[in-house]
Amino acid sequence: MRLNVISTQGKEATLAFLGPGDFIGEGCLASDQPIRLASATALTDSSILRIEKKRMLNALHEEHEFSDMFVAYVVTRHNRTQADLVDQLFNSSEKRLARALLILARFGKEDTPETVVPGISQETLAEMVGTTRSRVNFFMNKFRKLGFIHYNGGLKVHSSLLSVVLHE
Repeated sequence: MRLNVISTQGKEATLAFLGPGDFIGEGCLASDQPIRLASATALTDSSILRIEKKRMLNALHEEHEFSDMFVAYVVTRHNRTQADLVDQLFNSSEKRLARALLILARFGKEDTPETVVPGISQETLAEMVGTTRSRVNFFMNKFRKLGFIHYNGGLKVHSSLLSVVLHE
């Protein structure tokens, strides 16, 4: 699932890629949002469960285990959004791309290549990291030559790409 926003000037930005078990639309729980701030687009076959606001609020009040899990999810997503902003402000486009690929691959398994969301284009990656498609292409070729990523049957990202993010 791709989460996008569009400015009043018509400029589009990709905020996040969401996967199984993620929530969308949780902002409406905090207040009566008069407008939707972002749009979600399924990139693959998806099953989505729609929960009425009143039912969700009741579940959060009555189901403590669910409430704890949901609050942890929202805080984690908030922290990730904050980290994305810091990344955008202070890191090079190469580091931002490496970080985005690791996040998309749900980095965490040592030395195991993981598949990135199918169908992600270099144009979309460029939107995510705030650079041009040609720069993304340049860095993707560099990462491939260094063995950090592979293209066979979908994009695979190795945890060794983390060295790009950590290297000053």
